[in-house]
Amino acid sequence: MSATTAPPTGLSEHRLEPTADPDSLLMLRVRDGDRDAFRALYEKYQAAIARFAANFVGASARGEELAQDVFLQVYRSRDRYEPRAKFSTWLYTIAHNLCLNEVRRFEYRGRVESFERADDEGDLRPVEHADPAAEEGESSAAGREMEARLREIVATLPEAQRTALILSRVEELRYVEIGDVLGCSEQAVKSLIFRATRTLKEGLKGYMDGAETAAERRAAGPERGE
Repeated sequence: MSATTAPPTGLSEHRLEPTADPDSLLMLRVRDGDRDAFRALYEKYQAAIARFAANFVGASARGEELAQDVFLQVYRSRDRYEPRAKFSTWLYTIAHNLCLNEVRRFEYRGRVESFERADDEGDLRPVEHADPAAEEGESSAAGREMEARLREIVATLPEAQRTALILSRVEELRYVEIGDVLGCSEQAVKSLIFRATRTLKEGLKGYMDGAETAAERRAAGPERGE
């Protein structure tokens, strides 16, 4: 795995004033050999990067491994680090590039991890149901089925749409930050998210209609046949 700190596509060529971003100051300390600073950055961002990677490739275990690869690349390239963007933007750019390589190398597109094994956090995480009552079984199964369908749809989104959607809806990055990661304008980011959201809604429409019908039946109670 090669390590580089040349600004990824979309990041500014101009040096960011480090005092504008405390995490960039920490990374500059890492560049100077401060391992405690690296540990602080790792502890702050590891879970988020693992979650992003897991949602992108559709596998929690591989997401954890990719997160380790991201921080390994960060550490190996520390000597050449220059703050040209917020540290978090630079970090997500590295994560995004590694995820793209992973998807393309192993053709993960369309592969979805079974919801029973999913343990990552975020908006795309399946909801666990503890010992549901008999009448709630149908709703519980439908909810899990919809979560699985959601992951399938996300996995089939074009790469830029998938990245924009996850960074916005799960990681809560601002449009300008997502634009830096993807190398596009804020308006382009909005368009990507709009198209991704529309695809999700279309793909989930049947599940949503079914869930509403089931909810209406439960609200109405059992039919009185006698």
